[in-house]
Amino acid sequence: MTSFTRVLGTSFSLCLLVISCSHNSITDSVISFASLARVLQLPTVFAATVAPDVTTYHYNLARNGLNPYETILTPANVNSTDFGKIGSHGTDGHVDAEPLFLANLTVAGKLHNVLYVATEHGSVYALDADTLAQLWRVSVIPAGETTSDDHGCPQISPAIGITSTPVIDRRHGPHGTIFIVAMSKDVNNEYHQRLHALDVTTGVEMAGSPTEVTASYPGTGDNSQDGRVVFNPSQYAERAALTLYNGNIYTAWTSHCDAFEYTAWVIAYNETTLKQTQILNLTPNGRKGSVWMSGGGIAVSDGYLYLPLSNGTFDTTLDNNGFPSHGDYGNGIVKLNPLSVPGGRLTVADYFNTYNTVSESDLDLDLGSGGVITLPPMTDVNGASRNLIVAAGKDQNIFLADRTNLGKFNPSTVAPDHNVYQKITGQLAGRNYSTPAYFYGVLYYGASGDSLKAFPFSHAKLPASPSSHSATIFGYPGTTPAVSANGSRNGIVWAVEGTFNSTAILHAYNPADLSHEYYNSTQGPGNRDAVGASNKFITPLVVNGKVYIGTPTGVTVFGLLHH
Repeated sequence: MTSFTRVLGTSFSLCLLVISCSHNSITDSVISFASLARVLQLPTVFAATVAPDVTTYHYNLARNGLNPYETILTPANVNSTDFGKIGSHGTDGHVDAEPLFLANLTVAGKLHNVLYVATEHGSVYALDADTLAQLWRVSVIPAGETTSDDHGCPQISPAIGITSTPVIDRRHGPHGTIFIVAMSKDVNNEYHQRLHALDVTTGVEMAGSPTEVTASYPGTGDNSQDGRVVFNPSQYAERAALTLYNGNIYTAWTSHCDAFEYTAWVIAYNETTLKQTQILNLTPNGRKGSVWMSGGGIAVSDGYLYLPLSNGTFDTTLDNNGFPSHGDYGNGIVKLNPLSVPGGRLTVADYFNTYNTVSESDLDLDLGSGGVITLPPMTDVNGASRNLIVAAGKDQNIFLADRTNLGKFNPSTVAPDHNVYQKITGQLAGRNYSTPAYFYGVLYYGASGDSLKAFPFSHAKLPASPSSHSATIFGYPGTTPAVSANGSRNGIVWAVEGTFNSTAILHAYNPADLSHEYYNSTQGPGNRDAVGASNKFITPLVVNGKVYIGTPTGVTVFGLLHH
């Protein structure tokens, strides 16, 4: 049971709204209600918005794609008569990051719901989320510098500025802070990666911001010098969403395509000082293995960080505890302990690698092409509680691992991958470049060249085949779904269709039967609901009765047409 209050109307009377949710429908939520305290202190009279803040990728640190506090959009009104495109706002570059949202924020003396949009041109926009009026806009590219070129790699093109989804801490600083990583190039053709902290009400850089990303780590792998692997900012992009946990901003780095030399970095900074606090290289004595996840974010649960790695070096020789002998975890799922940090280093608490991890890495069939999500506790057939994590990559398998024992590595071909909790084969028709969504006991996957599929859990296990699927086939790179619901009621699964720079189409589905489509953006009269061109890896943001979609030229907004 979750309860919260907001001030409503001119009498400042308190309204108690109680939302009842199954414990299986919400997990590790970081949808912030800190705005309530701020609302109570406002000196003016207003009608407050009853909506959650969305401060991080895919709504929460579980990365499950669920907003369980949506009270406006329902299956009854999401149709081509009542629902459609209601506006758009142009930007100066591609919007590859998921937009974020704060409810009831005072900007320049007036109350707004605020949408934050970041671009590959290095700009951050704060828009009124209801009218799309621009509240402020700043560039985080320093004077005399430009955004980075694409390094000959089409994955992020034609420019690289702000790629990853930022993260917001509404309680940090005088008004709240949004944290952003931007890449740039100076007049000497030197590349820079910087972490910025901006005031959410003005866009002004906070004290100590920005900080330059630099790092080295013991190892003899790619780009090592004198026994230390060195972080070269030109070789990396920050594609994975930023993660805020326990006062630290976690960054995780990928390559430009597979252009050498690069390794697998996770680097953390104190959110107040922006000083580097924690650092780990997960292929320090090898190569590759970067953190890609197609824009997904590090998941956090039970005090641990979880992330998959792309293809890279894995040490098949294990130590006495079953860990890679040289500390190289390429192509695996890793569990990191951020609390035991001797000498400022994160530690690997556990991991899982497939039995054929080396050959899959060689074939670029990495597990880290998609994002991970952590699931709420489930009871198995024997009555035992299970805490699970799910991942899928390019080999078209779905892996379900127990977070208390991920499974480590077993090369046996007698019963391949029997060390992992569950493996589902043959059910994803293409490679996975998405983060799944989870709602009320059902997992939703949208692989490349495949339909959107529903897998309902039973006794903490997935079925051998999906219970339903969409009629639409989602081309490359597939789709990352989101779910809106009011507790366990009025659920809607949202998905964006469209290959890079093709026409995007927004879909809304019945979560209990994906063959039942409530709406898609081609159903409106004429060209009324045209989204525009599509971006890769975009997930829709659904909050406060609206759906926001990033595009190569801005953000498009859907909502009730007569609301």
